[in-house]
Amino acid sequence: MPVTTGFFAEAERFFRLATRSRFWQFCRDVYPAMIAAALPWSTTAVIVLLFLWIIALIPTIEPQNFLRTLRRPASLFPVIFFALTAIGMLWAEGSWSAAFHGLGPPAKLLILPLLLYQYEYLSKSYQVFIAFLVSCTLLLAYSLLILIVPALQFTTAHGFDTTGVPVRNAIDQNQEFALCAFVLASFAIATFRQRRPVAAVVAGLLAAIFLCNILFVALARTSLVYIVPLAIVFAFRHFDRKMTLAVMAGLAVSIALMWISSSYLRGRVEHIAIEYREYRETNRPTSTGQRLTYWKESLGWIKEAPLIGHGTGSAKQLFEAAARGKEGAWADRISNPHNQTLYVAIQWGLLGCIILFAIWYSHCLLFLAPGLVAWIGFTIVAQNILSSLFNSHLFDFSEGWIYVLGVGVAGGFHFRSEASRTGAPSGRIVFDRDVFTDLMELKSKIGRDPSERTALREQR
Repeated sequence: MPVTTGFFAEAERFFRLATRSRFWQFCRDVYPAMIAAALPWSTTAVIVLLFLWIIALIPTIEPQNFLRTLRRPASLFPVIFFALTAIGMLWAEGSWSAAFHGLGPPAKLLILPLLLYQYEYLSKSYQVFIAFLVSCTLLLAYSLLILIVPALQFTTAHGFDTTGVPVRNAIDQNQEFALCAFVLASFAIATFRQRRPVAAVVAGLLAAIFLCNILFVALARTSLVYIVPLAIVFAFRHFDRKMTLAVMAGLAVSIALMWISSSYLRGRVEHIAIEYREYRETNRPTSTGQRLTYWKESLGWIKEAPLIGHGTGSAKQLFEAAARGKEGAWADRISNPHNQTLYVAIQWGLLGCIILFAIWYSHCLLFLAPGLVAWIGFTIVAQNILSSLFNSHLFDFSEGWIYVLGVGVAGGFHFRSEASRTGAPSGRIVFDRDVFTDLMELKSKIGRDPSERTALREQR
C-alpha cells in the first residue's frame, strides 16, 4: 500500500508539473490556431484538433476564474440554450436517436465558455486570427488558380455552380472571404493612420481581391444580405461624419459600376425573380421556391407548438415526413428550413427564440468598443445574424465554428482588456518552464528530494 500510494503521489506531482510546463502551454495555445487554419478546408481536422485542445486546456483551468467567466452573459446564455436542447429531448416527437442527432448542432455552443476563459486568462488572440487569415488567403489563391486552370481542381465542391470553389460550397467560401475582407480593410485603415503605408496598401489590396472573388467569381446570393449592411456599419465605425458621407457616396457609385459592368453579378441577382416566377407559375422547385416552401411549412409547425416547440431533433423528422410522396427536388430530405430563427422555433418554440436572441444580443454588446479585435468580433456576430435570415448558420458546421471560435477568442480578449482598464485582477495563471527543466533545476537548487523543501525553509 505505501508503495502504491507513493507511486500515485509521484504521478500526480509529475502531471501537475507537466500541465504547467511551457510545452503544455504551447500545445494548449497552438491548437485553436490550428483549428482556425483547418476550418476553411477540412471538417475532420477541425474535430480532431478540437478534442486535442480540450484535453490540453482542461488540466490548466483554474475553477474560480472559470466560474467567473461562466457567469458572464456571453458564456451563460449559450450554456442555457444547450441545456434547453438537452431537456427538449424529453418532449421530442420521434425516436431517441433522432433526438440525439438534433443535439449535435447546438453542442458547439458549449465550447464558447472554454474559449472565453482561455483568451481572458491564458492566451493571446492574434495567432488564431492570423492562422485563419493565412489559411483563407491560400484558399483564395487556389480559387483563382482553378478559375484559370480548372484541371487543377482535385477536390469536389457542392452546389449549383462550383466555378472557383475548391472545397465545400460558395456559401461557406463567401462567409470566410467576406470576414477576411472586412478585417483587412479595418487593418488597412489602422496602419495607414499609423503611417505604415506599405502594410496599409498590402492589406487593402488583399481585401479588394477577397471581395472581387465573392462578387465576380463565386457569388452566393445570400452573401449580399450581409456585405452591404456591414459595409455601411464599417463606414460609421471607422470614419467621422464627413468622411462617412463620402465613403457612402463612393459605395453607392461602386455598387452601380459593378452592377453595370458585371453580367455575372446581374445574372445572379436577377435570377431570384426568375426563380420566384417559375415557382409561382409552374411549381418548379427552384432555390427561391424551395426556401419559401420550407418557411411556409415551418410556420405551420410552429403554430402547432408555439411555446416549447416539437422537441430536439424534430425539425429533420417533420421535413422528411413532408417530403414523402413528392417527386423530383421536392422530395429532397432536408434537416432545417434555411432560417435560424425558424429552425429554433420549430424545435424549442418561443422559449428557444428568446434565448437565441439573448445570445446574439449579449455577444453584440461585447464588441461595441473601438479596436481591431472588437471589429473582428462584431463582424462575426453581425455576419452570422444576417446570414441566418436565409440559412441556419449558427448550427451549420463552417459558419457555426467560425462564430464560436471568433466570438470566443475576441470575447476573451475583450474581457482581458476590460480588466486591464478597470484595474481588476485578471486572475492570469503563470506557467512554469518546461517540466524537465523544472525538475532538474529543482534538484540542483535543493540538492535533495523536493519533498524536503519545507524542512529546509524551516531551518532557515
